[in-house]
Amino acid sequence: MTVTLSASFAFDLAPDASALLQFEVAKQPSQHTLEAHTEITGARNVRRVAAQDAIGERVWVQAQGRVEVHYKARVRFNRALAPWASLHPVPLHLLPGDAAQYLLDSRYCHSAPIAAFAADRFGQIDSGAKVATVRDWVQNHIAYTPGASDSDTTATHTFHSARGVCRDYAHVFIALMRACAIPARYVACYAPGVEPPDFHALCEVFLANPEHGNQAEWHLIDPSGMADLSRAAVIGVGRDAGDVSFLTSFGAMQFVSSHVRVCADAAPLSQDPAPIHTPTLAAQSV
Repeated sequence: MTVTLSASFAFDLAPDASALLQFEVAKQPSQHTLEAHTEITGARNVRRVAAQDAIGERVWVQAQGRVEVHYKARVRFNRALAPWASLHPVPLHLLPGDAAQYLLDSRYCHSAPIAAFAADRFGQIDSGAKVATVRDWVQNHIAYTPGASDSDTTATHTFHSARGVCRDYAHVFIALMRACAIPARYVACYAPGVEPPDFHALCEVFLANPEHGNQAEWHLIDPSGMADLSRAAVIGVGRDAGDVSFLTSFGAMQFVSSHVRVCADAAPLSQDPAPIHTPTLAAQSV
């Protein structure tokens, strides 16, 4: 199964300001980029760096004035989704360091304010059923309300207001998971079926699978219930939305526009072409 996607956005930077971008589909075993093209115009300097947990890449852009970004890709998926009932939390003393960091509070996700609620509501539920129960509670508790949140809205705010968008669903879910001592991280992606089309927020939880020798892995979950996880093209991961924003400015910036389009192909590829990844960064003087 394949997905075709495109993203375009534009912004104005003040003199010698910089921006850190993350918008390209990451290279992962469960998703293969068959074709891709990136064009960035209006930038003085463009440089790639590794993203959080080495999943995907970020792009540094230095410019003065208008910068435009255009990206398109076609992605094929081979993602197996484990049933939640068969998964188990990893004992805390056995957690590796790269997973343990996702138990800690972050800019948008604080577990302490909702820890008592999490213990009372979900404390008696065992194994992967707890994750599914928390997901269902978040999905049913929050009303999808565009404009109800902004860049300062935290999981605690959304927990009490019960309104938000996919980003807010993810933050509440992550905070509740961490309150339940289960590592959880934020995932930025492209996903077909999301309305309105936009960069979409998912989560991952770190759980062990008894069917695979209790090997612990990150497992995708969508607290908003909007995405087909088998066809979600992961861009990157982080502690919360602040770590994996598609645009973070350092210096004055005026956002101009954004457009995202994601289409699920009607049928799988009849043949498997060799993966081709041909990003082009065009840095131009302004």
